[in-house]
Amino acid sequence: MLMKSQSSNVRKALAVSPAQPTMEGAGVRLKRAFGAVDPRLDPFLMLDDFSSRDPADYEAGFPEHPHRGMETVTYIISGQVDHRDSLGNSGTIRSGEVQWMTAGSGIIHAEMPRETWERLCGVQLWVNLPRESKMMTPRYRDIREEDIPVVEPSPGIRVKVIAGTFDGAVGPVKDVVVKILYLDVAMGPNTEFRHDIPGQFNAFAYVVQGDADFGGSTAGRQQLVVLGKGEEVQVRSGEKGARFILAAGQPIGEPVAWRGPVVMNTEGELKEAFREMREGTFVKTDPLR
Repeated sequence: MLMKSQSSNVRKALAVSPAQPTMEGAGVRLKRAFGAVDPRLDPFLMLDDFSSRDPADYEAGFPEHPHRGMETVTYIISGQVDHRDSLGNSGTIRSGEVQWMTAGSGIIHAEMPRETWERLCGVQLWVNLPRESKMMTPRYRDIREEDIPVVEPSPGIRVKVIAGTFDGAVGPVKDVVVKILYLDVAMGPNTEFRHDIPGQFNAFAYVVQGDADFGGSTAGRQQLVVLGKGEEVQVRSGEKGARFILAAGQPIGEPVAWRGPVVMNTEGELKEAFREMREGTFVKTDPLR
């Protein structure tokens, strides 16, 4: 797959920034690529990287906590994470698998990374919901590795299609509320990748391994690339190759009122959500088992 010459249709990097250390859950040390309202990233709200070789960084986990008004997409590149929620779901997300949870009107869940022989490597993406879907019925999907299409468009390039389409392959998550693309792209040394993305979508890349040039700017491991407007993403990997998450989505363009695990449109809706938490009426389904 040869890269076409740069043109006005190619998305250039607006910003390249390192993920910042922070702590979440019961004391999990992670890196946050972004976590604030940014019109350039709408409909995406947050991206956390909880990768580590040291179990002390993640063994405390993320005990029971609530969410409302958004979706969480947890992708385990390697390792294992146990989960359970107020819908009665429980199980383990393993290497190469995805947990796609739509919080909607309210859900309580727990995510507990498990120490294994594998290095833990994973990312969680938050996707906003539009006003009319904020209070939809919560839902949960486990996506197994064997259900995720893998495309090799040219030598040295391997693409896992989690959501959206690439080279004729369609990701297993098809009933998403907001139209998004979610790809895991692995590139060998000094290879070139390109993909057309609808011009109205916002897009970003997050580098998991190696380094690459994204529209004229180089990014390395645990760095975020905010991509500008255009219709095509063009990437050239460095001498050690690269692996990155490429995500794009249809902007929602609505006001965002966000506090902790709740993302609504107004401060009044936030106050109502936290009142329901205090009174025990937050979850509209069976309590957490």
